[in-house]
Amino acid sequence: MLHTLIRCISRASRMPLLVAAVGVLAACGTQPKAPDERPSEAVVQPRALPVLQAHPIGPSVKRENALWTPVSWGDLPGFEQDDFSNAWASWVRSCERPHASWLQACAQVRELLMADDAQRRQWMRAALQPYLVRSSGGSDLGMLTAYYEPVMQARRLPDEGFGVPLYGLPAGFNGNGTWFNRQQIEGGHPGAQAALRGREIAWLSDPVDALVLHIQGSGRLILQEPDGQVRQVRVAYAATNNHPYKSVGRWLLERRLITDASWPGIKAWVDANPARVQEMLWSNPRYVFFREEALPAEEIEIGPRGAQGVPLTPGRSIAVDRRSIPYGTPVWLMTAGPTLNEQRLVLAQDTGSAIVGAVRADYFIGWGKEAGDLAGRVKQDLYLWALWPKGAPLP
Repeated sequence: MLHTLIRCISRASRMPLLVAAVGVLAACGTQPKAPDERPSEAVVQPRALPVLQAHPIGPSVKRENALWTPVSWGDLPGFEQDDFSNAWASWVRSCERPHASWLQACAQVRELLMADDAQRRQWMRAALQPYLVRSSGGSDLGMLTAYYEPVMQARRLPDEGFGVPLYGLPAGFNGNGTWFNRQQIEGGHPGAQAALRGREIAWLSDPVDALVLHIQGSGRLILQEPDGQVRQVRVAYAATNNHPYKSVGRWLLERRLITDASWPGIKAWVDANPARVQEMLWSNPRYVFFREEALPAEEIEIGPRGAQGVPLTPGRSIAVDRRSIPYGTPVWLMTAGPTLNEQRLVLAQDTGSAIVGAVRADYFIGWGKEAGDLAGRVKQDLYLWALWPKGAPLP
């Protein structure tokens, strides 16, 4: 269950298998994902990153909830070793919707798409200034979690074994105020059922899978049409019922039904307690509505669109707190822990309601079961450096 199940249960609205870890967005068109679930409730690992030895080269710049401190390129660990191939492609996508300060630099980013990494590094050193991202209180150590895009089997029409609907926006829904809660929607409240009649996008086989999708905010469906044709489509976040998100992982922990809020721990409880699964699901009153999007062949190998409005790239896209880092900003990331050890270039292309804080990021792993299993285990130390064009106004 769950990246949320899994993460929410772990944050994960995920694939048929629900992966991942407890309480924690992917993307939803150009708006933030649903995601209330991103932060995992797994045990925080002991500190794995060394104390940072920063070398400021100028005064810090204050953003809404962060400090950006200019540093030298030599402060970026692993900068000479990263392979920029897929990172550069992701950067070009961000340049489709650039911040005003990036207009000139983005033209050069596009010109370097076919260049080698030595040329790219040379340009970055000459054109960009790295800034260590710190909290308003001066802390440079933050937290990294991860998310993914679930892949699930689905039917266009309900049949034996596939009776759990994914809904589009209800009739008359305007997004203002709270709508019916999850228990009312799934329990057959007449008003909710009337507004949702005919709004079914697809049908899943497992209500926990549906919750995982709600938590991740988007996913891929291997969808069987009434004529037997099978095709792959994407469902993206459209809106919620505006109820608060409640983590089912936390619900289980508070009732001492589990002691391990990781995906394996939650899944073991679900498998052993089928009669209480509905009670667990209804502990989260938030409900997500989707919209169906085509998934053409040329987009099979890229992720859903994040909050910036561009497709996410596995291992190169992160969700951030916009008050700290604007969408489209290239970011140098350093993390270490039992799951990931990375020093690499990533792009701030998404957000999530649980991604709050100056040094806070959610790392897009990819799609499918393996990505979900990995995403659900990530909760570890993080350092971030924002890269910004020299001479351009700071955000």
